[in-house]
Amino acid sequence: MGAPAIELADAGQQQKKFPYGIDSEGKAKTCYPWHFTQPHMVAFHLSWLSFFMSFVATFAPASLLPVIRDDLFLSKPQLGNAGVAAVCGAIFARIFMGVFVDTVGPRYGTATTMLVTAPAVFCMALVTDFSTFACTRFFIGISLCMFVCCQFWCGTMFNVRIVGTANAISAGWGNMGGGATHFIMPAIYEGIKKGGVPGYQAWRWAFFVPGGIYIVNAISTLLLGVDHPSGKDYRDLKKEGALKTKGAMWPILKHGLGNYRSWILALTYGYSFGVELTVDNVIVEYFYDQFGLNLTTAGILGGIFGLMNLFTRASGGMLSDWVAKYWGMRGRIWALWIIQTLGGVFCIIMGRVEHNLSATIVIMIIFSIFCQQACGLHFGITPFVSRRAYGVVSGLVGAGGNAGAAITQAIWFAGTAGWQLTLSKADGFVYMGIQTIALTLPLFFIWFPMWGSMLTGPREGAQEEDYYMREWSAEEVAEGLHHGSMKFAMESKSQRGYKERKALEALPEEPAVKAVVPQAQA
Repeated sequence: MGAPAIELADAGQQQKKFPYGIDSEGKAKTCYPWHFTQPHMVAFHLSWLSFFMSFVATFAPASLLPVIRDDLFLSKPQLGNAGVAAVCGAIFARIFMGVFVDTVGPRYGTATTMLVTAPAVFCMALVTDFSTFACTRFFIGISLCMFVCCQFWCGTMFNVRIVGTANAISAGWGNMGGGATHFIMPAIYEGIKKGGVPGYQAWRWAFFVPGGIYIVNAISTLLLGVDHPSGKDYRDLKKEGALKTKGAMWPILKHGLGNYRSWILALTYGYSFGVELTVDNVIVEYFYDQFGLNLTTAGILGGIFGLMNLFTRASGGMLSDWVAKYWGMRGRIWALWIIQTLGGVFCIIMGRVEHNLSATIVIMIIFSIFCQQACGLHFGITPFVSRRAYGVVSGLVGAGGNAGAAITQAIWFAGTAGWQLTLSKADGFVYMGIQTIALTLPLFFIWFPMWGSMLTGPREGAQEEDYYMREWSAEEVAEGLHHGSMKFAMESKSQRGYKERKALEALPEEPAVKAVVPQAQA
């Protein structure tokens, strides 16, 4: 007997209930950030706000680094290692969170992450030396796995035609916390200090603000959030039999980690989001030391890089969806390669204008646009790698971003090896740009049988249903667990490109449906 269907309102009721269209899976066909409609837009706002705060807390120490290093007497290698520790925490946490949201749901994933890591944010007020500072940064950085919850939640709520845009806006606004913290934390620090608290205590008290907001975010998510477009949580859907995960943990991991496309995107994401994390970690100190600016001014200029996410990452997702209308999945991959390569080029240029403050600011802004657009473009592709293991794939790709940041900082900015002691941050930007250009080339190897690759077309006769059906066993198909994947496959035909879609629409509907049935039963 098949699994009970997830109940959704009919088309007329949907139109009355929502100020936007709904597809066959109950997902929103448009993303209107100015709406707060349950469940789609409430989930959207809860996800990006939580991700925003995870960035604020993770990079709050970087925004106050000139003060903290003087108080704790930290050396350049120690500062570099602490920066690496801050982004290492989320590498495996993101993979774990991918499995967690696939089985438990994004609402509990978001709230759990906030509650588990909030104590680490408060503990920053207690650090006394390098060991405690680095350890605390590591545990705060675990909260960056919030990215997986954010992308999974939006991927659950929005139609495939606009999922790139929705993912990019939510993640971009979340990433904006990496820039906003360079405004927020120095302002909090200065405000506390003006209240009569000595500087060596003021920076410690400042961390109680993001820590407290973590708690508020977690409670808000539990009270207001809903996991699924049906308006129900994963827990309720499982009780009703509409979602079944018994014995499904291994297949989810197998199809998520066993898909080579996941690993290529994880690698290339390490040189868009990973580069962004690296810059967030070093940019304030770079402006402070390189141009002799005070902490507040260095924070404002450094914050510009992250605050560009207000529109840059979203524009990357929109670009991905736009090119897909005409050139399908192949257009999405081409756009990602072009934009990320340009990001590498301007990263090199920024390192070459290290003696000119005005030029550095201008190039940094251009560099941030391409770097952050590339982040958005990645998640215009990621939802299509696997339907069943979407959370795992998102987690792996997200983990690739943190791994790329850790590796890049360890190589060019940590200052631990002898030769690194003479390597300036400007030189580090140059080498990071070269690394970005080189490690974006593997995108040429991504190939989907039904859509093709950057240089080759699709395999003749390949269907979306065949690709997503292979993730389910015959027994699971008999139980009807594959129905969600088949709905997604039908929606994914939009990734064929304009000419292919027109040819498909010209075919009679009945033969196309019949052709799917034997393959689904095979």
